[in-house]
Order: sequence, then structure tokens, then C-alpha cells
Amino acid sequence: MVGSGKGIDTDTYFVICCNILGSCMGSTGPASINPATDAPYGLEFPMVTIGDMVNAQKEVLDHLGVNRLHSVIGGSVGGMQVLEWCVRYPAMIKSAIPIATTMRHSALAIAFNEVARQAIMVDPQWNRGNYYHQQKPDLGLSVARMIGHVTYLSDEAMRRKFGRKHQDNKDFSFNFEANFQVESYLRYQGSKFAARFDANSVLYITKAADYFDLSDSINTRESLQDLQGNHLKFLVISYTSDWLYPTYQAKELVKALKRTGQDVSFCEIEADCGHDAFLIQDNRLTKLIGGFLDGVTGS
Repeated sequence: MVGSGKGIDTDTYFVICCNILGSCMGSTGPASINPATDAPYGLEFPMVTIGDMVNAQKEVLDHLGVNRLHSVIGGSVGGMQVLEWCVRYPAMIKSAIPIATTMRHSALAIAFNEVARQAIMVDPQWNRGNYYHQQKPDLGLSVARMIGHVTYLSDEAMRRKFGRKHQDNKDFSFNFEANFQVESYLRYQGSKFAARFDANSVLYITKAADYFDLSDSINTRESLQDLQGNHLKFLVISYTSDWLYPTYQAKELVKALKRTGQDVSFCEIEADCGHDAFLIQDNRLTKLIGGFLDGVTGS
């Protein structure tokens, strides 16, 4: 999607991509060293919100001397950050592209996140977040990833990829090994994630997503006076098989934005890959975003 001649064309646009506050991939998070103790923060790290992540990104832009953005683009939790940008700093933005996202989590989304968090916290190695100098809660984190991964897919995607295929051609062994291919796939995804990510970061990031709620802000005309004055241009994108953030939630966002007088385009892309569809190379999405960005005008 990002590169020379691609949907987000780096021959035309300068792209800034910030990692989120609370993560373990460069930005400060629970695994970072607390200067007051010279030890990892663990659960002493403050709770962060989507708004905190956006404020941190604003600090980066201030440092770079950037005061105007052609567009803010993101999918899923990144889409939440897009919406937060529009509410907090509308004067800086010409356009916004929230993809496969929502104004707030449904009870179902919160429930899946809570099950994932519990999988981590019941692992004896979690030790209330103090595991950085000992064995890590890899088993709990692996299960949490397996739970999350199921929500990113769709019934059709899993049927097409795995069906009821066995790992081999033998009869069922009637034990608790990974006899089905889908079982083996989930275990692999879980263990791979546990090897590269921090369990505490999962707790913080999922909680930030659960607490996110801009439905009142976006639906209330008075709270978007600045946004009204700027008349941002929006492209809202959803996917037909996304049951984590289904299309009806995207349509609710579109209606709310239109009530405040915004210039809103909406596209539901037909895809059977579930929530993960926005991460899969798709020429339709490339052309859609490329065309939209080219059409954004103004100072």
C-alpha cells in the first residue's frame, strides 16, 4: 500500500508512521525501563488511552515541524486513532481514512479482549506483570493470540483454508494434540506471537481499545464545532465479512459525520477474509485510497 507508485504514493506524499504508546516495538511501554527504579515498568506503567497515543504522535509532528497533514489513515485500532485525530486536532487535517474500525467497541469485542487478557493473567508466569527477569507468560500470551486471531478471520476464510482437514491422513487419534490443521495453525500463530511481543503490552493496548468511545463526540454537533468549521473529507471503508467491526458500525460512523456536515464517502468492500481483509493486498483498496488522496485539495 505504501511506496513508489502505490496507493499511498511516496513519490508524492511524505509518510509518517508512528508506533503506539504502550507497545513494545519502540515506543515507551510496560517493558520499558522506569528511570525511577531502573527496572521495567510492568504494571506501574500508567494506563494509556487512544487519546494518549494520538497526543504522543502530535508531539512527534511538533518535533518534526509538521503542522498540516494531507490525510490521517489507519485500520482497526489505527482507525480509532484516525477518529481521535479528527476530534482533537481537526485544524491540522485535510482528510481522514478510517478503515475496518468503529466509534466504540461492542460488548462482543470487549468480551473477546477480556478472555484474551484473562488467558495472560492466569498464567502463573505472569506474576502480576513482574516477569521480565524470569520465564515469561508465553503460554497465556499464546492462548490470547489464538483467541484474537479467530476474531480476525471469518467462517468462510477458515473453511476455505482449513475446512476439517487433518494434519495427516491417519484416523483420529482421539487425544488433545493438534489433529486438525486449524488447530495446528492457531498454535503456531500463538507461539510465534509470544516470541516477539510483550504480554503486558497486550493488556494495555486491548484495554485502551475497549475504553475508546467517540460515539458521543462524533454524534454531538456542539462537541465538533472545530470539526464542523474545517469540513474534513472522509473516506470510511468496511468489509463485508468483518464481524469484529461489522459494516453497520461503519455506517453509524458515516451517519454521525454527515450530521455534522462533513464530506463523507463510504465504501464496503466485498471480501471473505474477515477483519484481516484490510491487511491483505487488494488492488481495489489501493485504487480507492490512491484516488481519494489525489482528490483531496486545499491548503
